Amino acid sequence: MSDTILELRDLTKTFPGVRALDGVRFDLQKGEIHALMGENGAGKSTLIKVITGVHRPDSGEILLDGKKVEFRSPLDSQRAGIAAIYQHVTCYPDLSVTENIFIGHETFNPLTRAIDWSDLHGRAEELLRSLDADFDPRIQMGSLSVARQQMVEIAKALSANARVIIMDEPTAPLTDRECEDLYRIADGLRDMGVSIIFISHRLEDMYRLASRVTVFRDSRYVGTWKVDEITHDELITAMVGRSITQLYPKVEVPIGEEILRVEGLSRTGFFKDVGFDLRKGEILALTGLVGAGRTEVCETIYGIAQADSGSIYLGGKKIAPSNPAEALDLGIGCLPEDRLKQGLVLDWDLARNVSLPALEKFRNGLILDAKKESTVAAGLLEKLEVKAASVFVRAATLSGGNQQKVIVAKLLTSELKVIILDEPTKGVDVGAKTAIFRIMTDLARQGYGIIMVSSEMPEVLGMSDRIVVMREGRVTARLETKKATQEIILAAAMTESPVPTAEARA
Repeated sequence: MSDTILELRDLTKTFPGVRALDGVRFDLQKGEIHALMGENGAGKSTLIKVITGVHRPDSGEILLDGKKVEFRSPLDSQRAGIAAIYQHVTCYPDLSVTENIFIGHETFNPLTRAIDWSDLHGRAEELLRSLDADFDPRIQMGSLSVARQQMVEIAKALSANARVIIMDEPTAPLTDRECEDLYRIADGLRDMGVSIIFISHRLEDMYRLASRVTVFRDSRYVGTWKVDEITHDELITAMVGRSITQLYPKVEVPIGEEILRVEGLSRTGFFKDVGFDLRKGEILALTGLVGAGRTEVCETIYGIAQADSGSIYLGGKKIAPSNPAEALDLGIGCLPEDRLKQGLVLDWDLARNVSLPALEKFRNGLILDAKKESTVAAGLLEKLEVKAASVFVRAATLSGGNQQKVIVAKLLTSELKVIILDEPTKGVDVGAKTAIFRIMTDLARQGYGIIMVSSEMPEVLGMSDRIVVMREGRVTARLETKKATQEIILAAAMTESPVPTAEARA
């Protein structure tokens, strides 16, 4: 009897003007974690929607336990024992955890025909306990962290007896500790005989969890390998179709005069006595563990929040922006960490998104000059190599990497001196990362001062000129990148005392 639980043969799916899947294949063994990797636009999301019954393939076959099946709706897929867990958890935040787990398959008291809440809460507790979750299923779903909401989604899948679970970029919004918890849960599910398709841009996820990896590129199947039989470089080449010899294309550019200085900046509950300077043409990395206060410092510089004490100087003049619009007028722009909630209006087209920070430039009397708006946007998007059919497509239709580029284009419509990039490569594929790094280098060459917030040590070391390390709201080190190592940075990020002054640059 075959160990294959799910097999996809020669699947093709076409949308108007786009072939999203072009004869791809994939197989999943019982009790296996199989990684599916590829750049944004490779066809992974479409494959998920075919497996979960959202889309029907134009041609090809889906086999479950060796038998051909057709999923005409998501309900068909669910009844077959297939569930999906996404990076952005889809839930009912105002309902309880129990209600989210059992919605659609509640149990009823045989006498009263009312929902048997006692039974459901008890079953929910058992499911959560099996995942080592330590919260009450009676609490509201919206009060949970993303990591805990993912646990609820896994419990929901188990409650419906799912045999195949698809995890789509589940680690993207998680901290390192939360990732380890998810790894443990995935291992436990595998040991229970559940089969998992794990989709991620993070190579460390694949190496930690999967036994096999399949790569798609440009909507086509490239190959399947045992994880321990393919090298890091071979995997990247398979995904992008070329060898990336220089993942971090940082080049030396002339570093100019000081453009920004922060002195003794404090905000109660978030950070205290933070200080650093930034120069023209410089990429300054602001790093540390999650919760160190890096984003909060940048929010204060950008005017999203106000400092309780301390000073910010731009071009030698003291400033105190009270909101982002004022910061933009002063010459400070920010690419936020959460591009979907804070960086883009997803239902708007690209031209309107790009022009939003500088509408005065596109005003003709009381009317917006739509032709000028679209012309400027098209020029910026072409310069940043954004892959889109036109400036009139919705931002929601773009891949993560291209969405990041659109936000950079937004910033470039204003006359900026300082650009803050908060986790600029989070959730994007390796090819898009290289493109974003190249844009950063070009911006530095043009004289912009760049603050890059990042948790990725290779990224910090590969792209910055200097490094500021934070821990629990305080600066613990200021380092010249040439003298820094991962060990020095992590020591500064994890210990209370600053690193020795011999390693630091005051």
